[in-house]
Amino acid sequence: MGRLYEIIDSITKPLILASKDDFSRLSNIRGLEGLIVRLAQEAISIPSASSIRAKFKALQENFAGFEGAAQEDKMARVRRGKELLSEIRELLTLEEMGQPYNHGQIVQLLNTSIRFVKGVGPKLALLLKRKGVETVEDALYNLPLRYEDRRQIKRIADLKVGERGVGYAEVIATGEVIYPKSRRKVYEAILGDGSGFITAKWFQGIRYIKGRLRRGDWVIFCGEIKGYRSQKEIHHPDLEWVEGKEVDSLHFGRIVPIYSETEGLYQRRLRAVMHQVVQDYAPRMISPIPPQVSTRCNLMPLADALREVHFPRDYLDIERLNLKTSRPHQRLAFEEFFLLELGMALRRKGIALQEGISFQVNRTPTAEGLLRRLPFTLTKAQEKVIEEIKGDMAKPHPMNRLLQGDVGSGKTVVALIASLIAIDNGYQAAMMAPTEILAEQHYINLRRWLEGLGVEAILLTGRIKGKERDELYEAIQKGEAQLVVGTHALIQEGLSFKRLGLAVVDEQHRFGVMQRARLRRKGRVPDLLVMTATPIPRTLAMTLYGDMEVSIIDELPPDRGSISTKVYRGRERGEVYRRVAEEIEKGRQAYIVYPLVEESEKVDLQDATQGAQHLQREVFPQYKVGLIHGRMKAEDKEKTMLAFQRGEIQILVATTVIEVGIDCPNATVMVVEHAERFGLAQLHQLRGRIGRGSYSSICLLLTKGRVNKEAWRRLKVMEETTDGFRIAEEDLAIRGPGEFLGVRQWGLPDFRVANLIRDVRLLQQARREAFALIERDPTLCQEEHLPLREVLRQQWQEKLELAAVG
Repeated sequence: MGRLYEIIDSITKPLILASKDDFSRLSNIRGLEGLIVRLAQEAISIPSASSIRAKFKALQENFAGFEGAAQEDKMARVRRGKELLSEIRELLTLEEMGQPYNHGQIVQLLNTSIRFVKGVGPKLALLLKRKGVETVEDALYNLPLRYEDRRQIKRIADLKVGERGVGYAEVIATGEVIYPKSRRKVYEAILGDGSGFITAKWFQGIRYIKGRLRRGDWVIFCGEIKGYRSQKEIHHPDLEWVEGKEVDSLHFGRIVPIYSETEGLYQRRLRAVMHQVVQDYAPRMISPIPPQVSTRCNLMPLADALREVHFPRDYLDIERLNLKTSRPHQRLAFEEFFLLELGMALRRKGIALQEGISFQVNRTPTAEGLLRRLPFTLTKAQEKVIEEIKGDMAKPHPMNRLLQGDVGSGKTVVALIASLIAIDNGYQAAMMAPTEILAEQHYINLRRWLEGLGVEAILLTGRIKGKERDELYEAIQKGEAQLVVGTHALIQEGLSFKRLGLAVVDEQHRFGVMQRARLRRKGRVPDLLVMTATPIPRTLAMTLYGDMEVSIIDELPPDRGSISTKVYRGRERGEVYRRVAEEIEKGRQAYIVYPLVEESEKVDLQDATQGAQHLQREVFPQYKVGLIHGRMKAEDKEKTMLAFQRGEIQILVATTVIEVGIDCPNATVMVVEHAERFGLAQLHQLRGRIGRGSYSSICLLLTKGRVNKEAWRRLKVMEETTDGFRIAEEDLAIRGPGEFLGVRQWGLPDFRVANLIRDVRLLQQARREAFALIERDPTLCQEEHLPLREVLRQQWQEKLELAAVG
């Protein structure tokens, strides 16, 4: 079969080249017909299944007369040729396995314990388990960390200082050295290959390397070549031990995969195991992606992608392999995205078929009463979004909408209007916030807006216990509580709503799918509105909320003043205080914010409390300094906030409780203490507390001590922009998707290959294909889609049951 694969490769390469850049090079390619007809004829003469020979015959006929065809006809033939080659590969794979495999058999193969792979056994299986490799599937998707180009192993004499190099040498001598001046301990090994010597040095991990490196060992070394006193050195090189002077083609003379190691299991042995797995199992892997999609997206067969991602062929570019953007990497990433987006498309389709509440949205006296009484005019963007929400609420299936908007764009009032539409229709509305502080602040603001409208609003948080909680539960169950604001307490067992019509989740990236699902189950099929306190980058919105309609409030109220931001070091504190005093003298007010994190809550609260006392006594004795933090009682917090809003307090010292909720148009200056400790999203949220009036505002970020590179990058982004969407993109780029959201909580499959930042174009392509497929076959019951249906059933079973909750 080997020659058939070679023939397929020889035909595939020119066809890929011909179809590149929308077939722009097709007219320049000569001799394609002759090459394909000749190679196809050779393939037909090789003994194989009649179905394979028939496909090669069809390929030959497809390209007969190709040279004299019109451009459009040539393009169609190239496309068909690629399709035929993909089908031939699949048939070859089946023939190699001896019988056609269905999806169930492939799943069984993938679940085979790693201990049954040839050459593994129980002891090695235990070591592999430490790496999270327990099955054949784990092994196939345990991709190399990086790749090393060992096609050109150089003599030591030819290695150049300043460049990365790979050499092959004997350990001549080893030993510990202590540098007299610094008293620093270093482990050194002199390596020689007959052409010269190089000194390998280790400044850390000495105990480990000392136990492994022996005089007389032969090693491959790789790393940056340095120069010291006309001698060559290499610091902390990557090493691989070679038995005697044996040269094995698996480890030399090729692009070599480098895997993450675990104690007792090093590169050579690990690579040998991976090679065995790939050799025995990769050819049996058949992708559930339909052939038309594979052809359209120019995907290589799954078996080839798995083979080449582990043991790349020479034609693959080493740089792209290490960036994880090579063709095999992209093939595997596409499949992950495609399956994810199919799940999203099915969810969205499922919501459209579900029966929900059809609200009357045009005669809503309470909602209209609120609009008349608001002390401000809604922006055009808010009005547009309200109309989108009304359109959803009027439909007979559940609303499933994501509401995005920058800090201060007015999302809460939009959510309140939606809640009042539900209440005017005789239903209840629930608003769930991720923390007690945020729930309390929402409640305070909503109560102020609702005054005199006759709406019964209550607050339910985990802190409320005993008799008070029982009374609130009863009010909710009887329907007396029309608007319920709360935290996770809203989704506790034992709490039931009489008639929940709308669930609003103020999610701030902190609620997963399961929490939203539990809140939704409190009603028959209530409408769902998810608000994000910080804009979500488009790539993540497509992934996390691919099944939801999206509304964006892309406009701030017109009378808002501009905000400028400046970073100051600790020694510049005097200048910061001078600027605060300058604003207060103009009749404005200031926030001074301290960080507060759970691990050091006691110390942080002490900092804020002592900070307020110091500011009042030593720095600003002429002004009134107030203090607000999360441990205060709700009524005390409300009292302090109201005093600040009335102008009785000039400087409000706060922990991050002010992140959301306080609205004081007269506050024009904010100082953030220990700004290096805050994340970008949180800094942007905090800054949103100023600039809410018509005056220009300043945000002063004060750092303490040494600031690391990543923190400094965050602070610089804050100085450069006030655009929440750009800040969110930067935050995602700095932290990566996992840390940005804690992706696991979202109920999404883990990505083993795909990366939401690096592979954004691939994600968009996979999304288009997936949604188009579900449009054509909503239940995946067409024969060619049955394998997909089976894969999705296993991967998404629980999550698809959450069909309506993003």
